[in-house]
Amino acid sequence: MDGGSKLHIAMFPWFAMGHLTSFLHISNKLAAKGHRVSFLIPIKTQSKLNTFNLHPHLIHFIPLGVPHVDGLPSGSETTADVPFPLHPVLMTAMDQTETAVEAILLELKPDFVFFDFTHWLPALTRRLGIKSILYCIISSATIAYSLSPERIQEEVQGSEPDLTHPPLGFPPSAVKLHVHEARASAFFRKREFGSGILFHNRQMISLNECDAIAFKSCREMEGPFCDYLESQFKKPILLSGPVIPEPPTSTLDERWVKWLGGFKEGSVIYCALGSQSNLKKDQFMELVLGLELTGLPFLAALKPPTEDKSIEEELPEGFAERVEGMGVVEGGWVQQQLILAHPSVGCFVTHCGSGSLTEALVNDCQIVLLPQYGDQIVNARLMGGDLRAGVEVERGEEDGKFTKESVCNAVRLVMDQDNEVAKEVRSNHAKWKDFLLRDGLESSYIDDFIKKLQDLLG
Repeated sequence: MDGGSKLHIAMFPWFAMGHLTSFLHISNKLAAKGHRVSFLIPIKTQSKLNTFNLHPHLIHFIPLGVPHVDGLPSGSETTADVPFPLHPVLMTAMDQTETAVEAILLELKPDFVFFDFTHWLPALTRRLGIKSILYCIISSATIAYSLSPERIQEEVQGSEPDLTHPPLGFPPSAVKLHVHEARASAFFRKREFGSGILFHNRQMISLNECDAIAFKSCREMEGPFCDYLESQFKKPILLSGPVIPEPPTSTLDERWVKWLGGFKEGSVIYCALGSQSNLKKDQFMELVLGLELTGLPFLAALKPPTEDKSIEEELPEGFAERVEGMGVVEGGWVQQQLILAHPSVGCFVTHCGSGSLTEALVNDCQIVLLPQYGDQIVNARLMGGDLRAGVEVERGEEDGKFTKESVCNAVRLVMDQDNEVAKEVRSNHAKWKDFLLRDGLESSYIDDFIKKLQDLLG
């Protein structure tokens, strides 16, 4: 246990399920050490997270109404309720909770507020005498590459930042963007994201105005990037450790127990691209055909490319008949943690969300990297380049498209027991799994994290 006084922390994450669950994971770790958490959450969304609250006597959900704004479908609360193009509209609604959030914080009087996308939060907490912590669920490498003051200096000097190369002083790393990724990133930097503010400016205000920046990471994996950010922003960089989710209390659905049980150990491909990844029709086709081309059994949890169609309607002609008994494409939610832990699963094709990568590293399945956008791209370069613990699917440099052959090749490579690259990847994966699951690692990181928070209070 930490030796200092007990903290009271308010959580106010972006209303996306990946952010909400990540903030609840760190809440559970803090509550396990005896600290109190007040978790601001959209009213109807609370029921989806109740079962993940492992310390209800210390973690209290504070329901928050999401205001209706023009263009937002009635009753929408999180990004799961709206298509990707409407995320900025949802952000506008979240920005309009500022008055309600201020009233809640005035009553709660917490020591800290952890936040991510609400750039107005640090100014609000400063008025109230509360410390603000920008808790990033994305990697420190992503922030260092895209949003460091050194990168901003390129823009101040009047030039378009060259996002295919890291900023000045960036640590030695395999992290860099391909042409198509840099183009997409440059476009997103200039995109309005709620309340008339650019996404890029929203992030920079948060980084510059918060009292400290925190990451869900370890020095052993991302230390040089954290040191770079500390020198760039001249403020504390706190690390909470890997924050590995506790094993689910539920059991795997009988449907998947039976299906996975029909295959030998380490032979099944599991493919999932996250709740917010909508592949275009042609890339959806290439992915499922690539899985078929491997000749291995597979379970793919994917969203249909066309919103008003079912997953079955979007599959290639004759596909379902050809893969019957060997392949399943599932359009609904699946129990990812439990599936990854199943002995039959030998390969995970992932979009490289930070939570999914952590879940993959603490299991034995080999990792195929298929990033979609944003921080996922940097995560893929870290995992496949710096850590050498996964293999990335090859894509076109200019258009970013992958083929069924490139999907198949990446899977076959990591599944090949005799290939030298695969041997290195397997060895590194095993090393990082042992590290992350080492006795006392998480507890030590959380204790240090808490001590640094207490030091900030003076």
